[in-house]
Amino acid sequence: MQTPAICQNEQKRSGRLKRPKEQYANLSDIDFDRVQSSFGIALHMHQPTIPAATDDLRRSPLISNLQYMMEHQSIGDNHNAPVFLWCYSRISDFIKELVSQGKNPRVMLDYSGNLLWGLEQIDRGNAIGKLSDITTNKRYYENVEWLGTMWSHAVVTSTPVPDIELQMHAWRDHFASIFGHEALGRVKGFSPPEMHLPIHPDVCFEYIKTLKECGYEWLMVQEHTIENLDGSGIKRPHFPHRLIARNSLGEKEEITVLIKTQGSDTKLVAQMQPYYEAKSRGREDLHGRPLPPFVLQIGDGENGGVMMNEFPPCYKQAFQEIGIAGTVAMNGSEYLEFMRRYGADEKQYTPVQPISQHRIWSKMTSHGPGACDEAIKKIHDQDPNFNLDKGSWTNDKNWVKGYENVMDPIKSLSVMFHKKFDKKIADRESPRYKKALLYLLLSQSSDFRYWGQGIWTDYASEICRRGMEALG
Repeated sequence: MQTPAICQNEQKRSGRLKRPKEQYANLSDIDFDRVQSSFGIALHMHQPTIPAATDDLRRSPLISNLQYMMEHQSIGDNHNAPVFLWCYSRISDFIKELVSQGKNPRVMLDYSGNLLWGLEQIDRGNAIGKLSDITTNKRYYENVEWLGTMWSHAVVTSTPVPDIELQMHAWRDHFASIFGHEALGRVKGFSPPEMHLPIHPDVCFEYIKTLKECGYEWLMVQEHTIENLDGSGIKRPHFPHRLIARNSLGEKEEITVLIKTQGSDTKLVAQMQPYYEAKSRGREDLHGRPLPPFVLQIGDGENGGVMMNEFPPCYKQAFQEIGIAGTVAMNGSEYLEFMRRYGADEKQYTPVQPISQHRIWSKMTSHGPGACDEAIKKIHDQDPNFNLDKGSWTNDKNWVKGYENVMDPIKSLSVMFHKKFDKKIADRESPRYKKALLYLLLSQSSDFRYWGQGIWTDYASEICRRGMEALG
């Protein structure tokens, strides 16, 4: 089985995280002195990898769900597969067209590793080639910003903690193998699958610590997944904040966050709502300086009729009138670099934490191993409805409860994987390691729970079985 380029040795990775403070603002033609407000849009793209080339799951090779859709267009909505494929590359055409007209387009791109691998496997690389045009050509550096993510669209809370780092590194290694290390060096922001932010303090701490170790400088978060340190709601979501992550031992990590406000994601992005909202806003005082707000939205880049059909004309029309002053488009890192240049120190940003953590801290009497779990138990004793499942784009999804038939094999595979390889550095170059790593990462895709019990949980079980088999 041909595996994607999801693991490099540490020597190849080392030394590649150093980069200049500014990588976007120094290329930008935005006249920040004359900017009254700004906005950014991000397109999230994903297709899972599934064992579905034949009716026999145990014998089916791994393929992209997109390939399955292409080959079974008479089933359900699979007739949309050719349009989906077009959506994965069309932003390249839009950007090049607008730039050639002297316009100033912006877009942030979030593609899962699964999807990138699928595009490599099918379409003879046409989509990858188009994406490479706007990723590796310096002419488009200011227009397009890639965001990192978890390789197989894994939700952090339902991912074993030791595998969070593996997911992040796999995406970075894979991205670099396609677009090069110079392009990877410009990836500064992180877009979490399902807009999920873990609430459990120990998990959140490890998550933020790993993000920073991987070189990420900012994180996109959903408005209702964070709170002020006193538990109150966010007052100014259109300005950067500083996420504080503390654990049971009292250790602390922090990272800048840009806030995606609530709403019907795909419709808002397709119709360029962030632009029109930004037009109604102006500069506001931030720590004694009048600075422009940043209206941020992310949505599926291919899913649904509104995205397929309305986004292209709305995007092009908006950028016919958007210039370099007044209400402008900026990508996340570009905005943050300009804010820094104009005196907005990250340490001054309002501190926030994951939603409901104030209740946990109120029950903490001392720091030590398991202290947060003890505090959570105290809350549960008084309030059985208290849960840690609110931290994603929707509160009606639980990524763990009710999926024990999937989560137990995932946890077992993770334990066996780390038992087999963690102390054997040399083995990490072997085909056996790469194959087992691939199954480990694939098993953690949120799709295998998002769609409920049935064929999708069967896919997860089969991937876990193959993973255990690869471990021997």
